[in-house]
Order: sequence, then C-alpha cells, then structure tokens
Amino acid sequence: MITLLQLGAELGDEFFPADSPTFSASPVTGVHISELEDPTTYLEGGELLLTTGMPFGHSATASLAYMQRLRDKEVRALGLGLGPWLDEVPQHVIDACRQTGVELGIVPDGAPFQSVSRAYWRLSARDDTVNLMSSLGTQTALARAAIRSDAINAVVRGLAQALGGWAAFLPDDPQPATVYPASAQGFVPMLRQESLRFPRTGMPSASTFGINGQAVVLYPILAGTRIHGFLGVGSGRTLTKADRQIIMTVCMLLSLRARQRELMVSTNAALGTATAKLLLHGQPESARLVAEEAGMDELPSRVRVLALSLDDETEVRTVIQALGALPAGAALPPVAEAAARCQLRFTDDGVLYLLLDEAQLGKTSAAAPGQDPEPSAGDTARNLRAVLSAPLTLAELPANLPALRQNLSGAPAGELSDAGADFDASAQTWVEALAAYTRADLLSAVTQYLRHRGHWEDASRALGIHRNSLRHRITVAGDLLGIDLDDPDVSASLWLALRRNQG
Repeated sequence: MITLLQLGAELGDEFFPADSPTFSASPVTGVHISELEDPTTYLEGGELLLTTGMPFGHSATASLAYMQRLRDKEVRALGLGLGPWLDEVPQHVIDACRQTGVELGIVPDGAPFQSVSRAYWRLSARDDTVNLMSSLGTQTALARAAIRSDAINAVVRGLAQALGGWAAFLPDDPQPATVYPASAQGFVPMLRQESLRFPRTGMPSASTFGINGQAVVLYPILAGTRIHGFLGVGSGRTLTKADRQIIMTVCMLLSLRARQRELMVSTNAALGTATAKLLLHGQPESARLVAEEAGMDELPSRVRVLALSLDDETEVRTVIQALGALPAGAALPPVAEAAARCQLRFTDDGVLYLLLDEAQLGKTSAAAPGQDPEPSAGDTARNLRAVLSAPLTLAELPANLPALRQNLSGAPAGELSDAGADFDASAQTWVEALAAYTRADLLSAVTQYLRHRGHWEDASRALGIHRNSLRHRITVAGDLLGIDLDDPDVSASLWLALRRNQG
C-alpha cells in the first residue's frame, strides 16, 4: 500500500505538506484529478485528490463545505496546485482542512499534476514487486510446511501469520477443524453453516460473508470436482494481490494433500480387496504375504464373514452405512462399526463380503470413523439382505462361502440374519428327509454323488449300482427336497451337514 509519506519523499519539491514538516503515513489508494464542485461521485475513498482550488478557493464557507464532502467520502488527502487559480494557499483552506482532518499538500506552480500520478504508479510498481517477492518467500515456506507430518496444522498456521489474521481448515467430514490462532475456534460453527450453501457438484467458487462485522472468505478445497473441505480466512483488512496469491497457494497445497489421501485410501482398498479375495479362495498364506508387504494390520486368526446384497446402483459406502439401521437378533453382535473399519472387503457377483475380526466385534472406539449418512442409506437398509457367519478360521472360509451365499439368497430384507444358525437348520432338515425316505437309500446316493463331485461313474461304482439307478435316485432326492443338487451353494451346505451327521 502506497502512503502519502512515500509519495512526498518520491516527489520532493514537486509535492510537499502545506502546514507541517512531513506528510503522515496515511495510505493512498490512487490519484484523481477533478475541478468539480462535488467530485465525490467519482471517488471510492482513500484517493489523493488533485485540484487547482477553483471549486472552493474563493471563500471559507465553500472551502469548509468542500472538505466536509471529502471527509464524508473518506478522502483524507488533497493536493492543491498553485498557479492557474491560486498564487498561494488561503488560510481559510488550511483551516478547513484542519477542521475536517483532510491532509493538505501543495503542488507548486510549474509542477504538472501528471508528475504526481506518475510517481504514484512508480511506487505502486515497486510495492507490487516487493509484495511479490515476499509472497514468493511465504509460498515457498508454506510448500515446505506441506510435506511435514503435521502438514495441515503447519500450513494453516503459516497462512494466518502471513495475513496477520486467522485461518481455519474444515474437513468435509466429522473430523475436527484446524484453526489458528485458537481464539478463532468460535468461528467454526458459522463457517460450517456457510459451507452447507456450497453445491456438492461442479466447480464451486469462493464465498465472502460477514462474521461479527469482519469480512470472511470461504474457499472450497477440491480434488477433481469433489469437495474435501473448506478454507476460511479472516484478515481484518482488504486483501492485496499478494495475499490472494498466498491463499490460492494454500488452497492448492490442501487440494494436493486431499488427493494424496484419496489415492492412499484407494490403494489400501485395493490391497484389502486382494487380500480378502485370496482368503476366500483358500490362499491364507499368500494373503498374509500381501498384507505384510502392504503394511496392513496383522490378519485376524478368526473372522465372521458379513455378506451383503449389492446391486449395481448402490455404492459400497452407502450399504455399509445402512448397517447401523438394520435390526439384528439378540445373539448377534453389533457389526456397523467393525464394518466401517474393515479393510478386508471383496465384491463378487452382487455380494459384498466383509471379513470382520471376531475379537473386535461388539467393541466401540472413540476414534471410530463417523460420517453423515447418505440420503439413500435409509432406503438401502429397508431393502438390504445381510447375513453373518459363525466364527471361522481363515482356512475354513472357502468351504463355508457357498453356504453363505445360499443363505443370503433366502434371507429376509431389512434385517441382519445369523447365517450359521439358518444353514445348520436347513441342511439338517434335508439330511433328515433323505434318511427318512424308505423306498430307496437316498442318503447314501446323495452322499456319494457329492463326494465324487457329480461324476456318475465313480459315484455309482462306490455304491455298487448302475449309473442309471443313481441318476433316478438323485432326481428323486432333488424333487423330495425341492433343491438342485448341482447348485454349488446348495451342495456345499448339504455336504457339510452330511459330514456332521456322519460324525
């Protein structure tokens, strides 16, 4: 900002105070020339007004009225050019300036007003250069702060100090805001309320509003087109071009951090999916190696598999959020918090599998990830089918997966079902029905058929009957139970029940 003192020093004898040794350090926003009786219509306030005195120099009354108009417009400096209209400064002009607080400077005869304008713009160019260099230094320091472990705190603190005001970063989730200095914490609720006005799609721009009479600017922090948070700034003064450059740098740094977090979450999710897939396909040792190399938590020794129905239009996070609204049987532990934290997720053929650590089920954490529910979460909960397996070792997962899928297909919507209990009951009923059939030994026929994985020749040889006889018995068994024995989900559940019955 250029001051009247700087301008007087730059011009020397071409512009000097009328009734004091030096000019004050009052800021000057521009230089304007006018001979109108009321030039305030064309002024914004803060300018140095240059005039020959023609509108007011003839009388004390006119001088006082003129200076009062300047004061009301917040024009604090007047440059009086001698020569064309006045040979010297009238005392009533000096008195009017003192009375109204308008600082009076003299442009002597022969010194063109253009010299004053040129001097102002020379100083302005130098000031911009100094501000730019200072801004570059500040931006460099902020960029270094952005790679620290406490990057958000460091960047917000650096911005507030550079502006001489306060700054706050509000993540777009329930995580606490980062504010500097701490005395600005009270602004956070108002900033969050204002942030609700921003559209959640597209490319929203900054918003300016007032808090306690102070102008505040709120900037969205974007990664792509998604809002990851908001940066609030209050400086208590008009922001300069250099200030705005620093703020834009901070917005860019925060956006980069948001993008890094987004990539990290995406990478961790991909690694969790790969690990879960290996476990569900019977490769626990390979899964452990992947988890170890990726720096994931140690794999649990026992898990409960949570299977959720998933359609093409529903996001995974919405399905997981809907778990909190699902009623569950008294014997089942709460799963919503464990599901939100779960890294071991795998989606296959419309089913989302979550491998929940048995030791962590039912536990609550003060640092649990909280998110505002999606608007569609309630509808999702009403239509969601969910089943929870019995506790399983990692080696037992593949054998139980088909039965889990079968149970999910028949589970009621809108509640969490116990897969282990339902499967045991259904499969045991099938075994009892086969054993009770007296016209043929269906139990042995089905057992050998499943044992030999549907190979007619091997199964009939083990039974000592013709393969056509075996075909007939398998058809009778399917009709009796109302199931398809070639369905892998059905056959897996029935096979486990047959093994238990034999034991």
